[in-house]
Amino acid sequence: MRSMTWGVLFVLSVIWSTVAIGKELSPREIYEQASPAVVMVMGYADGGRKGSGGTGSIIQSDGLVLTNAHVAIEEQTGRPFARLSVFLKPPRVTGESKSDLSRMVRAKVVAYSQPLDLALLKLEGVKEPLPVVDVSESGRARIGDRVVAIGHPEQGGLWTLTTGVISAEVDNFNGVRGKQVFQTETGLNRGNSGGPLLDGEGRMVGVNTAIARVASDGLPITSISFSLKSSVATQWLREQGVEVRGQGGGKGG
Repeated sequence: MRSMTWGVLFVLSVIWSTVAIGKELSPREIYEQASPAVVMVMGYADGGRKGSGGTGSIIQSDGLVLTNAHVAIEEQTGRPFARLSVFLKPPRVTGESKSDLSRMVRAKVVAYSQPLDLALLKLEGVKEPLPVVDVSESGRARIGDRVVAIGHPEQGGLWTLTTGVISAEVDNFNGVRGKQVFQTETGLNRGNSGGPLLDGEGRMVGVNTAIARVASDGLPITSISFSLKSSVATQWLREQGVEVRGQGGGKGG
């Protein structure tokens, strides 16, 4: 009886470990799972002049979007752009702007932090639940872990997938206390700003926020980009009264 009990406990332990670790997905599976909840964000100053473009992640099905502050806030005034347009992913990205950018909705800035480079947007006129990016506790991620990014790199395609690993961790990035980031060699460029850095389970571990391309002496730099850790983003969101799905590895509602 005792050996049977230990056998049952062992089996339960194996099952629990499998569930806890989660299944490692292929880049294709991650893309298919997460990309419908990734959006394109365009900010326009007064007069309709384009001011900024970037990426965002839908974090609540009623239309809350997390992105970078520099995507939604006008640099000259330090205030939200007069007009924000958010584009939802089409069923298939073709490279034709007319079809790829046909699902446009307006948005407003709910909250933002320029030191952390975070902004929370609310989509207007949402009538049906939208797909959501699950968020992982970034403390689980380690240097060497495989990650992918989805975004809209300048001169590249829309809803582009790039792959890589976490290269380093940096605390108090650029002297901002509490701004903890991952360095990654995942391909990021202008336009990826505000988009998700996703782990092997397709959960967001970071918000892509900065790139390094030129050294102080003018020497070109490649494969050095930075993503704000999801733990920093979720703490900031809690301060705004917002909870996200999947934090801590669970499948919340």
